[in-house]
Amino acid sequence: MSQAEENQATNKSGSRGTVVASLAALGSVIAASSCCLPLLPFLFAAGAAGTSAFVAQLRPYLLVLSVLLIAFGFYKSWRAKQCNCKPSRTSTFLLWFSAIVVFVFIFFPQMIANLVADLLAGRS
Repeated sequence: MSQAEENQATNKSGSRGTVVASLAALGSVIAASSCCLPLLPFLFAAGAAGTSAFVAQLRPYLLVLSVLLIAFGFYKSWRAKQCNCKPSRTSTFLLWFSAIVVFVFIFFPQMIANLVADLLAGRS
């Protein structure tokens, strides 16, 4: 074996050792942080808080959009009846169900929030 081949073989094993050492160090940092400081719940809570703050600003626009889409659904259902095309029972049920859900969410938001909080807390 020549000197160049020996150096190349040494470099490959050296780089492999470096990768293994880096992965071991990363694994030990992850293990230590999961033991001492549970990071994932904090990251999830921060992400959920940021998302809810963003969606809260969009709430009026989303409510208007949902009412317009429900109205469009009723219009399409009415147009289908005008053309002698009877909508299926499933689509009619889903349209009315979504209209009721949107109505409840618009007019009783605090009651829905309390219900969700009770369900998440384990109370019934």
